[in-house]
Amino acid sequence: MDVTTDTDNPLKRGAPADELARRLRGPLERLRRRTGATLAFAGRVLPGDAPRIELFSFDGDLVGPLRGANLDPGHGLGGRVVGRARAEAIGDYVSSPLITHTYDEIIRAESLRAIVAAPIIVGRRQIGVLYAARRTAQEQLGSALDAVVDEARSVEQQLAVADVLATLRTDDEERDLTAWRTRVHDSYLQLRALADSVDDESVRARMLQIATDLADESPDDAPNVHLTAREQDVLGLLGAGLSNRAVAEHLGIGVYTVKDYVKSLMTKLNAVTRFEAVVNARRARLLP
Repeated sequence: MDVTTDTDNPLKRGAPADELARRLRGPLERLRRRTGATLAFAGRVLPGDAPRIELFSFDGDLVGPLRGANLDPGHGLGGRVVGRARAEAIGDYVSSPLITHTYDEIIRAESLRAIVAAPIIVGRRQIGVLYAARRTAQEQLGSALDAVVDEARSVEQQLAVADVLATLRTDDEERDLTAWRTRVHDSYLQLRALADSVDDESVRARMLQIATDLADESPDDAPNVHLTAREQDVLGLLGAGLSNRAVAEHLGIGVYTVKDYVKSLMTKLNAVTRFEAVVNARRARLLP
């Protein structure tokens, strides 16, 4: 099993536990709806010579013993999933011969029986596990397994995009951007104050309009564009300056698939070039 470090692990590098829980909220809610699970939850792989899994984010009816539980490598379903780097399903946890039963006590306390789980892998490193569980045994778990794999891939793509965008912006660039925003805001305030001292109503109205445009306060000026989650991922990487091939590598899809998404983005954003698509996306507040 690949061992992560604080530097390598996106879940540990710039994202506190509450932020990670926020990122996982949507996938966990969807996972519970899609599978009919009583409880959907996530664990993160903690770095170390013998990485452990900490259960930290939950959606559904939680009794309590699972929260904050730390699972040893190779033990329980999570340990099996991380050890094999693939999704697994168990129709009845308490009687399954496929796993060690190290955590039967907390599983019984939560009354969980059928459980499916999939690893979250970013940059070829396992950083977490997604679970969906029922309080009744179940033999047919194929659709539930597909759902947990789908949601794990979705989380992986979101984290990969966020990680790329974070690494492409240096501290100096961040300070420059903050300073620029401050100057724009100051100019906006000065224009507003100056307009109040102008008697000519047409000039005053024009100055106020310029101030509004400068601060980009009018949502009516921004086009209303709806993008799919995957289109938003591709757009975020295009905005960071990545080529089609680099986008494909980061999202784990083909270059021609990326080209199809780019064409769709240019149509939706009324653009004829990638650059124009990015500019229009910023106007539509789809990019920072």
